[in-house]
Amino acid sequence: MLCHFSLLVVFGLFVSGCDGGCSEVDSMTEAVAGEDFLLGCISCKKREEVSAQATVDWHFRPLGEEEEFRHIFHYDHPTADILDEDFSNRLEWRGTMNPDIQIGAIYIHNVTFNDTGTYRCTINRMLLLPQYNEHVTVEKDVELSVVAVANRELTSVISEIMMFVLIVVLQLWLIVVLVYCYKKISEEHEAREARKALKAQAKLLESKDNCDGVQLES
Repeated sequence: MLCHFSLLVVFGLFVSGCDGGCSEVDSMTEAVAGEDFLLGCISCKKREEVSAQATVDWHFRPLGEEEEFRHIFHYDHPTADILDEDFSNRLEWRGTMNPDIQIGAIYIHNVTFNDTGTYRCTINRMLLLPQYNEHVTVEKDVELSVVAVANRELTSVISEIMMFVLIVVLQLWLIVVLVYCYKKISEEHEAREARKALKAQAKLLESKDNCDGVQLES
């Protein structure tokens, strides 16, 4: 699952079932009102071979408010609890589907402008070491802004421009190759026809010489 997280973040899709290494990827920070949005949160273990158990908590503080973070979500495999009525039936677990959690992502359904603010992901992990258990806590904040219409990111625009330029260059290169091949084939055809004409002329001259020889003998 971990190796699919980059696709999950970029396209807003969830793909499960992967045994690749962990890679920490920052969450996207712009959501569109009325659509769904993935809040990303990854905390990789330093030693993959060490077993662990973890829980994940999400807190929320609205934009412009000085109040304390509100506890909105708790996950302790396999139980997910929505703890804030403003997010009732709108939060869905999209993280690791076993107790050894490294992805703590959640999905917000039907995003509203009131969802703008700071989201804090807290992963409480217990490393199960041979001699003792070690407790590790990781916190990550996501500053989410909600817009009416999705803004096209600069990287997306540049990618489209580069793709367009590449297509144009490839088409021009293809035209040049086709013209070159056509000229090459045309030249070879003309040379072949010229050789045929010379052979025909040589045969004609040889035939004429033979006829002249027969007449002289007669």
